[in-house]
Amino acid sequence: MDPVEQLLHPVRLRIVHALSAAGALTIAQMCARMPEVPKITMYRQVAQLTDGGFLKVDGEQRVRGAVERRYRLRQDRPRIGAGEAAAMSLDDHRRGFAAAMAVLIAEFNAYLDRDGADPEADSVSYRQGTLWLSPDELTAMLTDLLAVLRDRLPNTPAPERTPYLLSAILFPAEQPPAHETGGPASR
Repeated sequence: MDPVEQLLHPVRLRIVHALSAAGALTIAQMCARMPEVPKITMYRQVAQLTDGGFLKVDGEQRVRGAVERRYRLRQDRPRIGAGEAAAMSLDDHRRGFAAAMAVLIAEFNAYLDRDGADPEADSVSYRQGTLWLSPDELTAMLTDLLAVLRDRLPNTPAPERTPYLLSAILFPAEQPPAHETGGPASR
């Protein structure tokens, strides 16, 4: 299955996010992080990600007579690159956005359900705004953002660090009629 099909599924996308943050997890640990996902569904989705080349078994141990496996993201896993993204249909983009939003909502609800959740103290933010940008300004802004993020991507878990989920959503908004933007109709 191609990476687009693999990752346009909310549970599989959440598994990838969880393993990205945690390193390696067992099915039981994944189920504890996502209690609303039935265990059989978790097994099925982990198997699909493993068969698709996204996950590898990182270790095994016997637990009450059964073999429990730890899973980790493969470093050489398939990705949705520029070519795959360009080949996606508009419906693929709709499904991808819906999957990303479902993951975001589920993760935010899981955060709020944790003991001691404190959005103010944790600097939680879900602001939206409109930026008016030329193509060159958009390119410069994305370059600047990537530089800021790239410097922090190598951070590894440490006692003083908390994992934060960052979701950047960027798309052109519908332009208002010219009279609302100070164009010729408003003069």
